[in-house]
Amino acid sequence: MSRIAKSLTIVALAASLAACSSVDLNKDANGANSADANGIMDPFNPNSPLAQRKSVYFEFNDYSVSEQYRGVVEMHGKYLVSKPAQRVVIEGNTDARGGAEYNLALGQRRADAVRRMLTLIGVPDTQVETISLGKEKPKAMGNTDADFAENRRADFAYKR
Repeated sequence: MSRIAKSLTIVALAASLAACSSVDLNKDANGANSADANGIMDPFNPNSPLAQRKSVYFEFNDYSVSEQYRGVVEMHGKYLVSKPAQRVVIEGNTDARGGAEYNLALGQRRADAVRRMLTLIGVPDTQVETISLGKEKPKAMGNTDADFAENRRADFAYKR
């Protein structure tokens, strides 16, 4: 891919992220004000949207962030930009299907995809760490399609 094509792709992604901003950072899921005294949400407060919406889900065998979850990434990105000392780990996860090595690689690609979106929003790379947990940390323990879907995710894990 040429440099111009890469640059245009990055510009297009950044423009699409800016255009889809629809998350009010001072409101929780019920529309109530969830901001702290400084008007910024707190990922350690269980009532904050940052704590309630900390997962980005993926399709089977995929690591692209769908339009549905871009608002979640943007919400966390805005918070991280406003708090330069805050660090976060993006934990990539997979469902139970596939071998351990394959799932570790896929989980890493999922975490890295979220990280790339955060850097496009303006989050410094030094604030974000990525790790793959593969299939080792499932949210759902069953073997249904719904269980598998619940486990294909990347989670925001803030460091204190």
